[in-house]
Amino acid sequence: MTDNSTAAAPGSTPGPRPGLRERQKAQTRADIRAAALALFTEHGYEATTVAQIADAANVSHTTFFRYFQSKEQVITNDDLDEQREAMLSGIPRGLGHFDLIRELITQMYQLALDDPWASDPERYRILHTEPALRAVYQLESDRVISEATEFLADYLGVDPKNPRLQVFVAAVSGVMFHLSDDGDLNQIPLERFLDALDMMEAGFPLP
Repeated sequence: MTDNSTAAAPGSTPGPRPGLRERQKAQTRADIRAAALALFTEHGYEATTVAQIADAANVSHTTFFRYFQSKEQVITNDDLDEQREAMLSGIPRGLGHFDLIRELITQMYQLALDDPWASDPERYRILHTEPALRAVYQLESDRVISEATEFLADYLGVDPKNPRLQVFVAAVSGVMFHLSDDGDLNQIPLERFLDALDMMEAGFPLP
C-alpha cells in the first residue's frame, strides 16, 4: 500500500508533506497577511493598527507578534529566504558574470512569480506607494543586494569589496529595480529583464 504521508501534491515540490501543526501555522500566517492587506487597501497603511489586523484575522494581539514583529513585516517579508538559499546552492559552476546574473534573475523571477504572496499585485502596489513602506522595502532590497554581492564574490573568486564587482552589482541591481518599479511582477515579462541585461553586456549601444 502506498504511504501518502510523504507524497507531494500535484505541481508542488517533492518532499514530506507538512504536518498538521505546520499547516495550521502556515494558515494563520496567511490569514494575518490577508487581513492586513485588506485593511491596508481599504484604510491605508498608516491608519491601520496591529490590533485591527489581529481582530480581522481572528487572532489575539499576542498571536500576531508570534508570527510578525511589526505590521510592516507582514507585507515586506516574503518568506522565500530558504527557497532562495536552495536556489543559490543549485547554480551550476563555471558561468561568466553576465551568464551568472541571467541565471539568478531567471530563477528568482520564477520563484517570486510562483509564490501567490510574493507576486500579489495589491501587495506590490502598497509596497511601492506607501512612503513608510518604500523606505523599509529599500532597506530589504539593500540586504538582498549585499547578500548577492557576497554570493557573486564567492562564486567568481573575487574580493567582495572589489570596486569593479561593486559597480557591476550596483549597475545591474539599479536597472532591475527600476524596471520592476513600473508595475507588478505579473505584468512584467522575464524577457524585459534579460533584454536589459543583454544591453548592459553589449555596452549600452544606442540606436
